[in-house]
Amino acid sequence: MRMDIHNSEIPVLCLACKARHGGICGALEPDQLLRLGRQAGRREVAPGTELIAAGVQIDGYANILSGVVKLTKLLPDGRQQIVGLQFAPDFLGRPFAESSDVSAEAASTVRLCLFPRSALEEMVRQSPGLEHRLHEQALRELDDAREWMMILGQKTAAEKVASFLLLLGRHVDPYAAGFSGTFEIPLRRADIADFLGLTIETVSRQLSHLRKAGIITIQKNRSVTVCDISALELASGA
Repeated sequence: MRMDIHNSEIPVLCLACKARHGGICGALEPDQLLRLGRQAGRREVAPGTELIAAGVQIDGYANILSGVVKLTKLLPDGRQQIVGLQFAPDFLGRPFAESSDVSAEAASTVRLCLFPRSALEEMVRQSPGLEHRLHEQALRELDDAREWMMILGQKTAAEKVASFLLLLGRHVDPYAAGFSGTFEIPLRRADIADFLGLTIETVSRQLSHLRKAGIITIQKNRSVTVCDISALELASGA
């Protein structure tokens, strides 16, 4: 008999889910996962879809199943700054907060597992393990932010672009074992420049240098294959 959320210990959709094994849902007991699964829904969104609007009341949360989400902050004069990227199996949202101070937008096609705010927050109150997982992610995001501050403040333009490609290769495919040698760049050149604190021309020039050096190949301006990961790590200043 086919297992589903009504007749199995663990919902069948959850068994192979990266968020189930590596994300917050891994802290849940089977009965808790069943209860959350009955209220959860899957959704696929196109690039450019707004997922969270800064300052707007939050009514739900999501696990990222695949794809890349960019986090942005809006300056008072209307300028936008990309302050982070999220990948599977990251948790999208901030529990117990009325609203978010950052906006979230799909940078690529993104698959999400969504659940109501009330359901998750009640489960957090009941499950110390789930609360611990959320705390761990918050600390990891803080560490990542500090690391990116160092990259932006201390590294050269060439090192920044190489570091960006390493970031994508390590996180863009949640089902890859280790580094993904081939991946799509989910951001436009303007967004990459914004994220790295560079000009569009500098980003294009540094990508061309890596290509001419035989470290990467690029097709259609988006599809990257890393030919020499050791050379890319060296170029990143690692």
